[in-house]
Amino acid sequence: MKEISELKLPEDIRYSDDHEWARQEGDFIRMGISDYAQDQLGDIIFVELPEIGKKFEKGEECGTVESVKTVSEIYMPVGGEVEATNQDLAEHPEMVNNEPYTGGWMIQIRPNDLGEMDLLMKKDAYLKVLKG
Repeated sequence: MKEISELKLPEDIRYSDDHEWARQEGDFIRMGISDYAQDQLGDIIFVELPEIGKKFEKGEECGTVESVKTVSEIYMPVGGEVEATNQDLAEHPEMVNNEPYTGGWMIQIRPNDLGEMDLLMKKDAYLKVLKG
């Protein structure tokens, strides 16, 4: 497992208490799990994502990630409608381990309220949570 100093935590991303990340891209939010989360899970072997068009509230379970160690739930960092899912993860779930913020993204959301992004943590606050 990585030391906290080794984790990739981009500045342009917000983080949830449940270790999801969210990045605003125009009118949409793209999300996945953080470098910390993928590192804790180990080798990811399966990702279950919601159907396009499904609506969720902030914090609601919207999928699962299965690793060689365990199955973990994915939670919505903001409320909204699933606009797209990363279909590449069906064939290549390891992209979540290798590229958690780029090729390993999971869901693109049309948010109900972009202001919910302000409720998520910036990098420095997330680092404090990780350090305990």
